[in-house]
Amino acid sequence: MHWLLFPILNLLVCFNNCISAFTLETRSQTHDESYYEYVPDRLQWNRAGEVCKQRSGTLATVSNKIEDQELTNFLKSLYITQPVWIARKVKTHLTSPSETQILEFNGRSETKHARLLHKFPSMDSVTVCTRLRFDLNCFGISTIFSYSIQSFINEFQLRANLIQGEPIQLALLVHGVHGRYQTAFDHDDSWHSVCVTWSQNGRWALFKHGLVVARGDGLNSSDSIGQDGHFIIGQEQDTYGGSFKKDESFSGSITDLHIWDRVLNSSEIYTMENECSPVSSGLVFKWSEASMEIEPSLTSLRGDSPCQGNITILATSLLDPLLDSLQNQTLSFKLFRSPQSDEDCGIFDPVTGNLAHANCDSFRGAVCQFKKEVLDVITVPKTQFFSILSKNPLTKLVIEELSVNTSQERNLTVLQQLSQAVLQMLEADGPNLLTSSDVLFLTQMIEIDLTALARSYSAGDDTAEVMVSIATNYVKAASVMLEPHMAMQWMGLTENGVSVEPFTIVKSIDNLTEALADMLAVEERGFTLSTRNIDVFVKWQKLSENSPSHVFKPSTIGSRSSSSGQDELLIPGTELQRIYTLGFEEVMLIHTHYSRLSEIVSEVDQPPLSHQEKGKRVLPGHLTSAVISASVRDTFKAQTIPVAVQYTLSSSHVVEYSQRVTPVCAFWNFSFMHNYTNSWSSDGCRVTFVGSGVTSCFCNHTTNFAVLMNYLESKWSPEEELILTKLTFIGSGASLCALVVTLMLFTVLDIPKSDRTSIHKNLFMSLICAQVILLCSGSAIHNKVACTLVAALLHLFFMAAFSWMLVEGLLLWSKVVAVNLNEDRHMKYYYLIGWGLPVLIVTITLASASGKYSADGHCWLSVQNGIIWGFAGPVIFIIMVNLMVLTRVVVITISTAKRRSIMLAMGTSPVEQAYEQMRAAVKAVLVLLPILGLTWLCGVLVPFSIVMAYIFVLLNSLQGLFIFLIYGVYNTEVRSTVNRIKERRKALNFSNCASSRPSSSVTSSRPVSYPLGSSPSQDEESTPTDNNSTNQGSGKEEEKTRVSLSNPHSTCTDNPD
Repeated sequence: MHWLLFPILNLLVCFNNCISAFTLETRSQTHDESYYEYVPDRLQWNRAGEVCKQRSGTLATVSNKIEDQELTNFLKSLYITQPVWIARKVKTHLTSPSETQILEFNGRSETKHARLLHKFPSMDSVTVCTRLRFDLNCFGISTIFSYSIQSFINEFQLRANLIQGEPIQLALLVHGVHGRYQTAFDHDDSWHSVCVTWSQNGRWALFKHGLVVARGDGLNSSDSIGQDGHFIIGQEQDTYGGSFKKDESFSGSITDLHIWDRVLNSSEIYTMENECSPVSSGLVFKWSEASMEIEPSLTSLRGDSPCQGNITILATSLLDPLLDSLQNQTLSFKLFRSPQSDEDCGIFDPVTGNLAHANCDSFRGAVCQFKKEVLDVITVPKTQFFSILSKNPLTKLVIEELSVNTSQERNLTVLQQLSQAVLQMLEADGPNLLTSSDVLFLTQMIEIDLTALARSYSAGDDTAEVMVSIATNYVKAASVMLEPHMAMQWMGLTENGVSVEPFTIVKSIDNLTEALADMLAVEERGFTLSTRNIDVFVKWQKLSENSPSHVFKPSTIGSRSSSSGQDELLIPGTELQRIYTLGFEEVMLIHTHYSRLSEIVSEVDQPPLSHQEKGKRVLPGHLTSAVISASVRDTFKAQTIPVAVQYTLSSSHVVEYSQRVTPVCAFWNFSFMHNYTNSWSSDGCRVTFVGSGVTSCFCNHTTNFAVLMNYLESKWSPEEELILTKLTFIGSGASLCALVVTLMLFTVLDIPKSDRTSIHKNLFMSLICAQVILLCSGSAIHNKVACTLVAALLHLFFMAAFSWMLVEGLLLWSKVVAVNLNEDRHMKYYYLIGWGLPVLIVTITLASASGKYSADGHCWLSVQNGIIWGFAGPVIFIIMVNLMVLTRVVVITISTAKRRSIMLAMGTSPVEQAYEQMRAAVKAVLVLLPILGLTWLCGVLVPFSIVMAYIFVLLNSLQGLFIFLIYGVYNTEVRSTVNRIKERRKALNFSNCASSRPSSSVTSSRPVSYPLGSSPSQDEESTPTDNNSTNQGSGKEEEKTRVSLSNPHSTCTDNPD
């Protein structure tokens, strides 16, 4: 009987936890008196609770069906589909261990199988989940299940590949298309949960234990799963419903196989794994013994379900009496599980509306719950702004009444007088005194007091006029507060830690216009107001079956700048006709337009996002447009009607940024807790058109819309960028020195003149100028004119360098491929290409840039408006031409080396000949790469790897050093000239020594021998002085010099007496 001890102990532990969880229902407020805010940051449970507590709230609680539905609706309105953190007080599902049917496949067999007795329909998507355990002694291909139809045998299969010593691999086969095997779990004796999903677009996913293992596309994206097929467990079908193979059969245990005719999302599969209960929506086959035809040799038995989930399992029979007795009491309580050592905390799934548990250390979003009564008591802040107002005789009584009366005792007249006083104060000296506490008080007055008072007042001429007066005063005051230089003074946190920002004012204006629209609807009248920064438009509209589209264009109601003249918002006529068919005959159309919020709200104002926080819902973009809003109001029920809208906004100041940007259609989601992240969201919105400074969008809901520019983030860390910058400057400095030395060698040394040396010199000069300007460009960043000049000079000299590289390629083609030895006629064209073409390109680029030539942040061509193509386009063309030249030269070089090896070394082996040809080709490539600019080809691969970025920087920044080594140090002409200079110095030293010897030595009897056929005078005359001597003449001269110096009697020593 010892086995009875464990349920009893579990009961005692659970009873103790339950008693500690009893709470009296002492709330004086109903659920309607609280509200939710969503925290998109992925936080741990404890941290999420701290975030809610900092805002005077708590994690949301769900204790009844009403709260369950309210929270579901709230999250669905934000398009949240992933489980979120809620409070611990969640309902625990009390279940007893359930038995299930288990199929035992003992060893491989060509007969053992189970056939599902279900007539399957044609399915565009499917999900199959099961629990299985593989035989430890079975290896090779194993078929878990197969589905075949008459027209196609291999319609749908799940196969496993078991390799000894390796994890089990699973693969999906759809309509004959075999997917890749994916590593799933260890090959052990444990039960494993597996789910596979597939949809007609070819997307598939594989899950284990509720978590995704792999997903992909392209798995039969043309056909759906056929109907009326045979679904066999444990065997592959080589014919329709039969012809099983032993080598591909399953060996192990299978249970709990369920099939859905839709794709279950990850949260549904995760919840199902924890709750051990299949999702009912779309379920076409549920596991049961009666729904299968089991082959007689296959063992089928009843056993405990291998699913344990994450929920405490209690004996229901022991708890039923306790629960019955507690439910008869007047106490209201919640039952929850006390977290164990690795605590599980409450989560809520908005898709299914179910409550579950998850590890408290995992990361996910959260929902905070706040009581509205926290904000119901609004007192006048003790700030300098309101202190001055209280001393003014005209506003003293208003401030005193606000200080004495509570929110419920105030009236519209007081709010009208306050709005008038605040406006007058702001238009005078008030903006310099405004603080975040002042703005928070004013917005709360509008959001709470005005909204409540407007609903309590009966509609009438006087009431409506008072509301119009309040709206006019407040919008004008808000326009002053939203001046960029004014906003910087009051943006921030109050003394109580409440964040006040521009959208705090936007939210209050939304509430104000809704209350105003509800009151004006009775009189079927509208409201229009245009200020410097804000436009408000409210219109009464009667709908019909043929209602036309409604267009809101801010430029028609106020004086707008040219930058916002294209802004407009359209509610399609089809949407108005749609809501008319739903019973809405009269609506109020509400629009606002904030023209200068982009000057206040910027990316730098937002807190930095971690890698976990960067996702679809939180956008790091930069606001570059006005903010425009739309709302369709049902005045009878005082609620907003959801409709789809289209809007177009112009973007300003985009071209000043050097990064590549992408426009994003977004809206400000007030339900996000923007103290901890920004609240821009793109859910339900998409870009429909992108023009020159204009972006058009479509959104399937109404709110405050804008256009963000999503800047391409750097693929490298700041440390890597710093290393690349240092390498660039070090390499450029070394190249500059090397190029200067090389140019001096070509200029000072007596190198024979030719077109080739002239082209080399011009290439060196253009590279030197480019490197000097590049090294000095950092000092001109902060001066726009100087930066533009530096960018133009860099453009000119780098373009000139590439132009001379093109000339190098053309000359190489002329001498090696075309074998044209006439150079004099072409040099003038080479100068025209080398210097004339860059000047022409830079001039055209400057003329077409329209003042947007240089980028922001560094002095180089702007990427934003395509100016960079004034450099990139010609460079790509030159590289392609030179690449063709190099290819042709290498081919010719290999052919020449091949002929030479055949002629000079008849006895060499083919391997040696191939080596000689390869050496010649490599030498040609290494010699020509620096002057043809082909190292810039590495730039194409830079975005793919930081390694390629390092290689690109090293190759191109050290281009001058390579030129010095190849065309300076190892250049035959340079070395020959240096050798001639050395020989001349030796000869000069000999002549000096001979002339300084004593006369006795001059008249020595020892004969002095000269080279054959020469005399001293002849030898002296033979010294070349013509700089245009050919190499052949130089060689003869060097030979004569070597013969003369080899004479043993021609020494520089005195003869002995």
